[in-house]
Amino acid sequence: MSARTSGTGRRRTLLTGVVTLLVAMPFVWMVSLAFKPKTEVFSYPPKLLPDQPTLDNFAFIWNSTNIPGAMANSLIVATLTVAGNCVAATAAGYALARIDFRGSRLLFTTVLGSAMVPSIVQLIPLFLIVKGFPLAGGNDLLGQGGTGLLDSHVGLVLPMLVQPLNIYLARQYFLDMPGELAEAGRLDGAGELRIFWQIYLPLARPIVATIAILSFTGAWEDFLWPLVAVSSPQMQTLPLALSSFAGSGVTQYGPLMAGTFLAIVPVLVIFVAGQRHFVQGLGAGGVKG
Repeated sequence: MSARTSGTGRRRTLLTGVVTLLVAMPFVWMVSLAFKPKTEVFSYPPKLLPDQPTLDNFAFIWNSTNIPGAMANSLIVATLTVAGNCVAATAAGYALARIDFRGSRLLFTTVLGSAMVPSIVQLIPLFLIVKGFPLAGGNDLLGQGGTGLLDSHVGLVLPMLVQPLNIYLARQYFLDMPGELAEAGRLDGAGELRIFWQIYLPLARPIVATIAILSFTGAWEDFLWPLVAVSSPQMQTLPLALSSFAGSGVTQYGPLMAGTFLAIVPVLVIFVAGQRHFVQGLGAGGVKG
């Protein structure tokens, strides 16, 4: 029995190793191309490691394209998105979990239903709302005559400011927390806002970290909404800038992979920094309750 179990364990380990290699290989090849000189990109037979590693691809993508500005735009959008979701989504989740008010079940059902609507279906309504925003971008009080919030940081952030999925995760997490904490706070004369801010939120670091990671990666990697909402090169986000660079004439794979590497690094850093809280938050907020 032990020999059979040992054999099964070895097969699982081998299978895990093969799958890991298949998943990691594109990333490894991307990093290799990013550091290869132009003469080695199409060398045959292909080599995984460059013979003469160089930083020329990074220098080109940084100095000869609008990648730095696009990265700054993506960082602004992602930071504002994280801030909005960490504050608003957690507050909404707390209210739906801990405050008994009329219509709370219907409101939660609406939030949950909106999370199931495909993003492609929301594009036209979101575009019309952002374009018709009153008193913005040359619009009058009725939202006509201008471009509204299109081609602006606010217009890029607005549709992602509060995500229904984050509200759901926060609600499930707060449902699993002891209700006695709120009762003790109310006995001390604390209002709901103070109870949320000073009692529950400090104990909800895992779900806040989870929401922050999900919000950052979603905003950082989003391509479809910026493609619709942005019209000027100065407001392009990083995915748009990389797409424009890839489609501008002959594709330069070395610089393109260097730009892609720069786009991936912040996501890896954020995930590694919050990995422990991320796993705890998903486990508690997504399964329990």
